[in-house]
Amino acid sequence: MVEAIKGLLISCDIPMAQFIINLNNSMPNAQKFILEILDDTHMFVQPHMADTIQYRLQEFRESNTFEKPVGVGN
Repeated sequence: MVEAIKGLLISCDIPMAQFIINLNNSMPNAQKFILEILDDTHMFVQPHMADTIQYRLQEFRESNTFEKPVGVGN
């Protein structure tokens, strides 16, 4: 018998996929959200985690963005 699971398909580049996998691995077992890693750039996750994943990705991007200091150079 086939079992259907509701989920969200994520398609991203390899570095972003690794970030999401590491995020999943940092969670306690009861809170892990990846249902299946399909390949290097696609994964199937629990749909209720979409906002959390987006928030964590935004935090990561903001913390790794270079801003030129004011008054330096032209």
